[in-house]
Amino acid sequence: MRKKIFIILVLLGGFTMTQGHSPANQTGNAEPDKLAVLWASGDPEVAHKVCLMYTHAAKKNHFFKEVTLIIWGPSSRLLAADKAVQEKVKSMADDGVTLVACIACADSYGVSDTLRDMGIEVKPMGRPLTDMLKQGWKVLTF
Repeated sequence: MRKKIFIILVLLGGFTMTQGHSPANQTGNAEPDKLAVLWASGDPEVAHKVCLMYTHAAKKNHFFKEVTLIIWGPSSRLLAADKAVQEKVKSMADDGVTLVACIACADSYGVSDTLRDMGIEVKPMGRPLTDMLKQGWKVLTF
């Protein structure tokens, strides 16, 4: 009888020690503290009033440890043409936001060299975005 009670206590003890821990935490894969902002809109108001404002605040205020702005689609054309947007993006980079642009998008608008001249990494983004999604990054799209 004592042996059965001991086994039950051991089992219950093991159970209570693991309660409250998700399977991800048990394997050491804690939820990432990373944000990817997929900026696709070519609308300057969306850029100024929403996308860039939040992305910059997320980095400056430490909402996330890592913040990446992905310049995708029409946003690449807007960024290449709009000096005020360029200033905001440069300030974001100075504060630690990682900047990357989709080469297929930038090439389609003829702005790849302009974005590179701004210090933005221009590269294929299909696989990197897919990897971010699979790794559990938080993703916002504007």
